[in-house]
Amino acid sequence: MKKFALVTGASTGIGYATVRDLLGAGYTVFGSVRKAKDAERLKQDFGADCIPLQFDVCDEKAIQDSIKTVEATVGTHGLSLLVNNAGLAVTGPLQHIPVEEVQYQFEVNVMGVLRVTQALLPLLGAAPNSPFPPGKIINVSSVAGLFTSPLLGPYCMSKFALESLSDGLRRELVHFGIKVVVVEPGPVKTPIWDKTLAEVKPYTGTFYEPLIAAHVSRTKSTEAKAIPVERVSQKILRIAQHPSPRARYIIARAKWLFVILKYLVPDRLIDYLMYVSAKKTLGRAANDQ
Repeated sequence: MKKFALVTGASTGIGYATVRDLLGAGYTVFGSVRKAKDAERLKQDFGADCIPLQFDVCDEKAIQDSIKTVEATVGTHGLSLLVNNAGLAVTGPLQHIPVEEVQYQFEVNVMGVLRVTQALLPLLGAAPNSPFPPGKIINVSSVAGLFTSPLLGPYCMSKFALESLSDGLRRELVHFGIKVVVVEPGPVKTPIWDKTLAEVKPYTGTFYEPLIAAHVSRTKSTEAKAIPVERVSQKILRIAQHPSPRARYIIARAKWLFVILKYLVPDRLIDYLMYVSAKKTLGRAANDQ
């Protein structure tokens, strides 16, 4: 039986690697991108079994137009797999960041996932006596959905929301045999943070300016030690092929650390340690002036 998968955010990073790995496993893959040049590149790189779709996850009409292509292609096979990978990271102090930027963060990382999922659920078998076999949904979250870091508030908020959205979908769609899985990568070598750092605002003159400078430096250092995208894409492939996957998978070099921080370390202790670290940064900044 032919297997069809759809991966959003397929132009680079985790999405691109996931398209490649699914094709290697025999899937026909739809890859969503926002730009025509990226759609053309997917065709050139992967050939006929990769079908680019051009839409923004915030654009309901473009999504619906693309779904017509998916419906016509999958025919009676339905869609075996949906990988909701498209996303972005908005950073900044919650005291100062424009609300519109936080709203856009949620539009992409949360509402975008819901829009695409709702549009594709009929092809994933979400109906009584559906003509299509039940498929899988894999939502690409982050360890930021388990632990909130200062200055990453908007991004972490969106990933916490995605975790909850995934729980709701999993508990509702079980009635149709559809499995919903969350992958939670730690730092990954992906262009998302290059884009974020290029756009991060210094909030010059605010209390947070030296903390933001330290955050940028720390992020660059962390990125050098980040895991390769293939570690995430290969895990997504294994989940797609597993008959009964778990609800969540942390993918990080020290995943035990995130479990400890989430479930065992008191919030007040974490708050204190972060406060002390920030005070040291502010002290060094004051001495440099």
